[in-house]
Amino acid sequence: MKDYEIFVESSANIPEHLVQDRNIRVIPYYFSIKGKERPCYEKGVPFKEIAKHFYAEMRAGMEAKTSLISEARFVEELSPTLKAGKDAVVLTIASGISGTYQQALAAKKTLEKAFPARRVYVCDSANASLGQGLLALRAADLRDLGESAETCAQWLKENAFKMNSYVTVEDLKYLRRTGRISMAAAVAGTILGIKPLIRADGSVTNPKMTVYGKARGRKKAISALVDAFDSRAIRPEAQTVAIAHADCEEEATALAEILKEHGAGNVIIEYYDLCTGSHIGPGTIALFFFGEDRRAPGSISDAIRSHGAPMPAPTR
Repeated sequence: MKDYEIFVESSANIPEHLVQDRNIRVIPYYFSIKGKERPCYEKGVPFKEIAKHFYAEMRAGMEAKTSLISEARFVEELSPTLKAGKDAVVLTIASGISGTYQQALAAKKTLEKAFPARRVYVCDSANASLGQGLLALRAADLRDLGESAETCAQWLKENAFKMNSYVTVEDLKYLRRTGRISMAAAVAGTILGIKPLIRADGSVTNPKMTVYGKARGRKKAISALVDAFDSRAIRPEAQTVAIAHADCEEEATALAEILKEHGAGNVIIEYYDLCTGSHIGPGTIALFFFGEDRRAPGSISDAIRSHGAPMPAPTR
């Protein structure tokens, strides 16, 4: 019997069969539409059809509101594990994207006071979507190999910035709504067919997703994802690479085939989680892989620069 459990929010985007097979606990975000609240994840419920409907509704003009996971929710979700005599490793979405990390830290204090014999390890994934998810799956590998919760948490903190996350979007209006680009930039970009290139940055304090360049047209934007993989992935044949998409499955499948031709040994594809997906919109496609440490200076390749000047062990 393992003496700790691994927790993520639904933002980690882990396919349901892996959640079940790897015994990972998922704490769902919630979204609301016209005052009606629904979870972004439900255990055992097929995600694909829910996500397809969600992104189709977004294309039709639906706007969803989301909120962070509160300290009280973390306390509620983790308490049964601690009561059972187990510790907890909590891996959150990047602290620069959401305040959820700070809520988890507050819950850690509350829980360790209530259960003084137990420990709660809170780790900032410095990523989102399957960037967070792939880290959680590696943590499950360590747990299943018999490593301690402390060792698992330390590995996550040391390796979070080796997870590389690259994203491009289809419609600029969602980035405008969240304030990542201006109205003028959104209008000009739409007219000119400009697609922003976004990546998880190297900020040690409050890491986030940052626009680092641009590409003219969708094909070049997706090619930029491949260029990032070619220039930054380390031992791609010996790791799991992941693609998340917001209802552009054919493009995701085509990208996966290209990555395999470029050396990827295993590629998983999943619909983009609804919480973060609601902020970047349908048509988004993202790539996640282990590679060069994002904190290293001068680590953006010439291949990536060519698309626009910067503006940022296998899993079973």
